[in-house]
Order: sequence, then C-alpha cells, then structure tokens
Amino acid sequence: MSTTTLLRIALTRAGDFRDTNRQLRLWLDRLAPNCETAEPGQQSSQPIRQQRAPSPDCITALLSELVRAGAVLRAEPLPLRGIDPELDCELDQYRRHVERLRQILPSIYNQLLVERARLEAQRARVSSAAEWARASRQTL
Repeated sequence: MSTTTLLRIALTRAGDFRDTNRQLRLWLDRLAPNCETAEPGQQSSQPIRQQRAPSPDCITALLSELVRAGAVLRAEPLPLRGIDPELDCELDQYRRHVERLRQILPSIYNQLLVERARLEAQRARVSSAAEWARASRQTL
C-alpha cells in the first residue's frame, strides 16, 4: 500500500473515531454524570457513583459504538504511530473512554442488582395481593 492510501485510510479512521468518541462521551456521561475519572494507572480520588440503573437503550447504544469501533480496528492494520497525529489523538481518546467504562462497570452492575432486587420485591407484593384477592373472592 502506498503512503497516500494509508493516509486516506487513516483520515477516514480518524473521522470514524471522532464520531465514536463523541457518542461514547455522550453515553458515558449519561451513565456516570458525576464521575471523576483518573488517568490510566491511577486511582480516582472520588468514588464512582451511579444514581439509577442505566436504561436498556443506553447500554445498547454504548455497545453498538464499541462494536462499530471494533469493526473499524479490525478492518485493516493501523498505520504506525506518528504517521497521522489526528488518528493517534482519537485512538488515545478512545482508549480513555474504554478505561472510563471499565471503571464504571462495577457501579452499573451493582445498580442493576439493586434494580433486580427492587423488581423481585415488587413482584412478590403483586403476587401476594393477587393471592389475597383470590382468597377473599372464595370466602364471599
């Protein structure tokens, strides 16, 4: 492949990753809006908090962006670092987003467990009320 072809591919990839980074930032901010993220290899000074369980749409959109980025990464080998500084910058940002996601996944998991427990408790209350209603109809 010629250098011109590699640069054209790199520019397309830089644009793809710019779009992906924009979307990842949006979805990660929705997942953990009050989250301070540490640089890779450092601990955050603030605990990662999640107020409520993420919506299925949010998780689906985030996964879709990650799958799309993975397809771009697997499509062809990346040019050597330094050939396209814009692509290098976008890939670095992508890595930071993936690291941020890795940091907030335990919080998301915990919130999903809390939501599951809440739904199971609600199901038990509804089931108990239905059973009570059936029993009271039989006594009448």
